[in-house]
Amino acid sequence: MSVIQRPFGTLEDGTVISAWTLTNEKGFQAEVLDYGVIIRSIIVPDQKGKPVDVVLGLDTLEAYVADRGYLGATIGRCANRIKDSAFQLNGITYPLQPTFGNFHLHGGKLGFSKRVWKGTQVDHTVVFSRLSPDGEEGYPGNLQVQVTVGWQEDSLVIQYEAQTDRDTVVNLTNHSYFNLNGAGNGNVHHHLLQIAADQYTPTGSDGYPTGEMAKVDGTAMDFRTPKSIGRDIRLFGGYDCNFVTNGHPIAVAVGDRTGITMITDTDQPGAQLYTAPAMLGRKGKSGKKYAHHGAFCLETQHFPDSIHHPQWPTCILKAGETFRSFTSYTFR
Repeated sequence: MSVIQRPFGTLEDGTVISAWTLTNEKGFQAEVLDYGVIIRSIIVPDQKGKPVDVVLGLDTLEAYVADRGYLGATIGRCANRIKDSAFQLNGITYPLQPTFGNFHLHGGKLGFSKRVWKGTQVDHTVVFSRLSPDGEEGYPGNLQVQVTVGWQEDSLVIQYEAQTDRDTVVNLTNHSYFNLNGAGNGNVHHHLLQIAADQYTPTGSDGYPTGEMAKVDGTAMDFRTPKSIGRDIRLFGGYDCNFVTNGHPIAVAVGDRTGITMITDTDQPGAQLYTAPAMLGRKGKSGKKYAHHGAFCLETQHFPDSIHHPQWPTCILKAGETFRSFTSYTFR
């Protein structure tokens, strides 16, 4: 196990951003930035032992600052959507900073993905921490957040922890884009994917959840047995759907050309499958151009807009309590 820190770039205000490279005993590597706690790369061997970078990313800090696709980023204070950019808590209405239009997505205009975090090596992990002040993006409470990243054998494990001094909402995730054939190597239509979910949360024409949990039976959302991501994708142009997970691990994906298997697990109640329809022609690492559906995301999370659906698992964090969760990606 090793952890190496190197300069990655400098922000306009003079802040130096570091890239942290974590390597396990087998040589699996993950590179994480202390800007947005962005996972910039994960390098694992394919079936022939050749190292493959399975995460889409960018070459420069400037490109990440300009990025609006959340490539590899930590998302918060509240991942996914909050309807009408506002919510009520303890009888108080909190207007939120819209991400675009009146649509609040992934924590607001900046969110956690555009913030500088303090990285500290602790044993063979890196702990990234920051204080999200009361009122940031409209959220109540001073929220102290820690994101710990490290290898546990063949698993890259992300552990989240947060405390607040006022009741607030918290929903933390990572937004890595995976292509198990290698970042920039075509689309993911022929990847096999299995998701342990009997239900999903449908959305209305406005993009927000309707509040129901529908069965996946007979729909394109049925991944209970392995199928190619592209098999049913033609029915609606791409996946952007929250699954109600009910098993462990929550998902298994296999790259059809490399044989790389990624096993995803979490203690969160949901996972958003997103197949990156807007990546066509985007320039990524080493000058590679990304394809339409050139990756898939599995954003482990509480359900989208759950603050407006009290029948769902709560995303409310009360003052004095501690939020903890984990997500792991195991590679074979």
